[in-house]
Amino acid sequence: MALRFAEPAREAYHFPLAIGHLLDAALLSSADQEIVYRDQMRLNYRKLRERIGALASVLTGLGAQEGMTVAVMDWDSHRYLEAYFAIPMMGAVLQTVNIRLAPAQIAYTLSHAKAEILLVHRDFFPIVEAILPKLPSIKAVLAITDGADVALPHFAAGEYERLLATADVGFAFRDFDENAIATTFYTTGTTGHPKGVCFSHRQIVLLVLNAKAPFGVTQAGGLGHGDIYMPLTPMFHVHAWCVPYIATLLGVKQVYPGRYEPQTILELREREGVTFSHCVPTILKMVLDAAAHKGTDLSGWRMKIGGSALTSALCKEGRNRGMTLISGYGMSETAPTVAVARLSAGIQDEEAQIAAMTVSGVPIPLVSARIVDQNMRELPHDGKTQGELVLRAPWLTPCYMGDPAASEALWRGGWMHTQDLATIDPDGTIIIRDRLKDVIKTGGEWLSSLTLENLVASVEGVSEVAVVGVPDARWGERPIAAITSTAALPPDLEAINAPITSAIARGELSRYALVDRVEVLQAMPRTSVGKIDKKALRTLLGQQTPQPSGAGR
Repeated sequence: MALRFAEPAREAYHFPLAIGHLLDAALLSSADQEIVYRDQMRLNYRKLRERIGALASVLTGLGAQEGMTVAVMDWDSHRYLEAYFAIPMMGAVLQTVNIRLAPAQIAYTLSHAKAEILLVHRDFFPIVEAILPKLPSIKAVLAITDGADVALPHFAAGEYERLLATADVGFAFRDFDENAIATTFYTTGTTGHPKGVCFSHRQIVLLVLNAKAPFGVTQAGGLGHGDIYMPLTPMFHVHAWCVPYIATLLGVKQVYPGRYEPQTILELREREGVTFSHCVPTILKMVLDAAAHKGTDLSGWRMKIGGSALTSALCKEGRNRGMTLISGYGMSETAPTVAVARLSAGIQDEEAQIAAMTVSGVPIPLVSARIVDQNMRELPHDGKTQGELVLRAPWLTPCYMGDPAASEALWRGGWMHTQDLATIDPDGTIIIRDRLKDVIKTGGEWLSSLTLENLVASVEGVSEVAVVGVPDARWGERPIAAITSTAALPPDLEAINAPITSAIARGELSRYALVDRVEVLQAMPRTSVGKIDKKALRTLLGQQTPQPSGAGR
């Protein structure tokens, strides 16, 4: 029989793992620390706490109550940070709306989440006006004019700053069950409607605490005391990887860039002294291109990269600008951090350092990971055997809201299925080899699109690359490379295949890995969170006239 505590003191405090408690230490040690929004707002943590109380009072006046969903459509700002806290601290559910979805999909997510109050930035007034007739559940809209002298739309119950200015900052937050749902957002797949995931207070707090731990486990440079933080992952997407919560827990200076504009990002980074950010490779490339155009040195800027693979070429480009880049792994369903790349002590060779920084990484504390075959049989962790990566951790979403069939598939066999093909090294390093849906099946063999992309990215003149498989009558599928290039004369097929040919000669790839053709695009198709849309590319490239297959060369 398990032992239990002796009779606790009558007034002993039962400490819930609730989002509000992430503020506690910062209000003691960092009350005067700055939080900056572009060139429009400077406040400190003391004022942040007052504004959180004021926002809760305003929302209560609009009818918000425990269990109600309150949705936000805004750029990355101090207002979003206030909503990150005020809404869950009330016992309501924060819905972070993906503003890059099509209006019909935005309407779907708001309806599916049963949102009743909506906070909306002026840039999205036209979208909201168009979809409101389809959203009878919305009871009130709070307009955000963002400092502009514009008339309020007819559907607005009031303006954010004006209402906060006169609201009671002393809102009486109360403790409640740490397992209450705190947040929800929608992850976009390649088919069907977006899927809703949700996370409890307990899950978010546990992830925030453990997402700090890997920097002791991996020696990677993370966010800590004295750093200045600026998110470059949208706050609507997976809680901006929960880093705003981490930054607030630590009481560090925070800088919010609003809409992502390269020039503004670089100016804020220089003016405010930003030392730590995080983003997907697309945003990193955008920042590096802007810095190259201006000749800007980015030394001292540490950046965590996730969402899709960090290529060696992009890692080198960042390092040449003075940046420290570190790769991580996760997904929307994992809230998101699961693994972080490990920088082993004593690695001096630059190529070895880059190789270490561009893998998916080792699991952070409290994460269980394994690779399995189609029958859920565990496969060896030998660094060679490939299988689907499955996970367990205390912060993984338990379901897709309102979709029991998809939820059962996600958790088949009691493990979360990532749909990622991976290997695990004997030291626990996870290497994502490809998305199961992106593996190219040709000539009876499986090719990793990520491996081919990493090689092609090293070719001079290649700005971005995506390799996809398109149908081929003889070989099943053949790899096609889509690239963007700023070179006057983009690289041709021979140049693209040169590093692949070398890898074949070294015995690292089969002869089927040669790319059949290369397509130079003006811009890559993107998903709503900035990733390259390979589904759209397969459709585009599959419709184009194929060249003779090169598989037999």
